[in-house]
Amino acid sequence: MKNIIIIGAFLIAIISLGSCRKDFSTEASTGNLSFSKDTVYLDTIFTNIGSSTYNLKVYNQSDDDIHIPTIGLGRGNNSNFRLMVDGIPGQYFENVEIKAKDSIFIFVETTVDILDYSATATEFLYKDSIVFDANAHFQDVKLVTLVKDAEFIFPPTLNEGELNDFELTPTQLNWTNTKPYVIYGYPKVPTGQTLTINPGARIHFHRNSGLIVSDGATIIADGNLSSDQETLENEIIFEGDRLEPLFSNIPGQWGTIWLQQGSTNNVFDYVTIKNGTIGIRSDFNDGDLTTTITNTQLYNHSVNALFAINGNIEARNMVVNNCGQASVALTLGGSYDFQHCTLTNYWNNSFRSFPTLTLSNWLDEFAADLNANFTNCIIYGNEFLEFTFDKVDDTNFEYSFKNCLLRFSERNNPVYNWYDFNNTTRFENIIYDQNPVFLNKSKNQFQIEEGVSPADNTGQELSPSFNDILNNIRNTGNYDIGAYQASVFPSEG
Repeated sequence: MKNIIIIGAFLIAIISLGSCRKDFSTEASTGNLSFSKDTVYLDTIFTNIGSSTYNLKVYNQSDDDIHIPTIGLGRGNNSNFRLMVDGIPGQYFENVEIKAKDSIFIFVETTVDILDYSATATEFLYKDSIVFDANAHFQDVKLVTLVKDAEFIFPPTLNEGELNDFELTPTQLNWTNTKPYVIYGYPKVPTGQTLTINPGARIHFHRNSGLIVSDGATIIADGNLSSDQETLENEIIFEGDRLEPLFSNIPGQWGTIWLQQGSTNNVFDYVTIKNGTIGIRSDFNDGDLTTTITNTQLYNHSVNALFAINGNIEARNMVVNNCGQASVALTLGGSYDFQHCTLTNYWNNSFRSFPTLTLSNWLDEFAADLNANFTNCIIYGNEFLEFTFDKVDDTNFEYSFKNCLLRFSERNNPVYNWYDFNNTTRFENIIYDQNPVFLNKSKNQFQIEEGVSPADNTGQELSPSFNDILNNIRNTGNYDIGAYQASVFPSEG
């Protein structure tokens, strides 16, 4: 026991001496610090919503252990930036040590209320700096973030794990392009009311949020303007509320636009819907046209881009891609007419067990008639079978594909005989399993190459005719398949 006590005391003495030696062996920095960057740009944030965390690396390139006498923010305690230096949070630090030829990390965050700096600006640059030492040894690194004002729509109380649905007030039923909208929870368009979304509007959903269109209600999201070029630049965009480039193509950041049973005459024109769980969910039709989707793109959804339960939907120039399950899932029957649509799925975030398109006339224990028509459409992806049928026999299951480019490499497999591939009333003028030759599918650019793509000049003329999704006039008599008129691709380099 005596030996143990002696050894313990000896170790304590060594630790104490080492600690004391460390305190006296560092030298104060002399303004020769190096940094991983001279400015930390924190990406755009909304007012009163915290940023992501960014980092700065501080290097001691000398041969001596040093300490930095002070590290702080240029605005001091009034700064809206927050720091974490070597694992310790705060806004001011003293005697921060860095060993010879070593470095430390500084992490930076911010939250800014735009009204603290301007009563009228819709956005402004908020700046500060991280200050190292003072006087002759002063060094600094700039901090910059763009702060955007927004219209916030949120429930009276916000409870995690709940739907948080609430009705929009009469003054909230016209969304303009003056400021972006940030949505918390699930605001509902009340029965008998219409939510109008103007061209150029930007809608940002927080996590676990979305939009509900109630029974008897309508949404008109119309990004179409009279000027062709203005139309293309003033589309309506639905996406998440994380503005950093890292989140620009991350699926599942928000919920869905939910068109509930009884909602009617819903319109999406020149709209992009991206990065949600389900882009548009359409529940049950009451015999009338539920939804018209034109010139609209739906990308990067963790489940489906379009999910319908006995829907009644017309789609023209619709483009979908990159979904964790089926890009388009049409279930429990319904009525569907798709023309000049490009339906794809090149999901590579995980294993995908569903094709681009699924057609079903049943769901759970229920069944209903299905009538689905696809004309001049591309249905393609990175799997061998990119559409499937799932039916029960006690209801009608009617479908037709005309002048379409389809991916289905198992047509000769007897398992799929009931698909009726040889029936020209079901499959007329079909191109199977030929690469559409898209411009850049990884960037959701689904233009087809003129003179190269098998979809060029192989569609049928429609009446009435309509321009492509970029407002290009389609060639009379030589229609192209898909949402885009064929074009000459830019040369590489």
